Amino acid sequence: MTERTIVGLRAQDPISQAGVASQLRTRPEVTLTGSDENEPTPQVVVVVVDVIDEEALRMLRSIQRSGSARGVLVATEIDEQKLVSAAECGVAGVVRRSEATPDHLVRVIVSVAKGEGHVPADLLGRLLEQVGRLQGQVLGPRGLHFTGLSSREMDVLRLVAEGYDTAEIATKLAYSERTIKNVLHAVMTRLQLRNRSHAVAYALRQGLI
Repeated sequence: MTERTIVGLRAQDPISQAGVASQLRTRPEVTLTGSDENEPTPQVVVVVVDVIDEEALRMLRSIQRSGSARGVLVATEIDEQKLVSAAECGVAGVVRRSEATPDHLVRVIVSVAKGEGHVPADLLGRLLEQVGRLQGQVLGPRGLHFTGLSSREMDVLRLVAEGYDTAEIATKLAYSERTIKNVLHAVMTRLQLRNRSHAVAYALRQGLI
């Protein structure tokens, strides 16, 4: 028997709360948990709203702060700008209310519990366009990337991963050895990397090499 996903539910109005709860309680894939402290901790919290306004974002932030549960947002109106705000609050799955059939909602909940994500296909394309604009217009001119690294830091990490020592990296990038050491120290401190091997592992995970 497949293990059930433990699900919490929050809605901005009692009718939505009752309606979604009645749908989820009958599903064998999930177990709906309440707010009682003796109940199991949810793996996924479903948040049901009409629009992604500041109240909805506060609700999402509180879920993000409260523990390891991942968020699934069900909303009537969704646009890419509000979607970015929701993503910043830790939402891993987004479903339009008009598409939130019991089958579809449960599929999204289960996939999010496994560490996957879900965004409506039409919104995903526009979201990627907005991310590209943010990189090109805001981060890029400041020498930053979504990895949290500057171009110089990424260059240094790539060369570390390729096995070059500090002196060789300094020669290749036309910096002093002191500068390279400072760059590595800053990156390791900021990203909590223990040593060069850990830095290489990070670079691999981030797709830098």
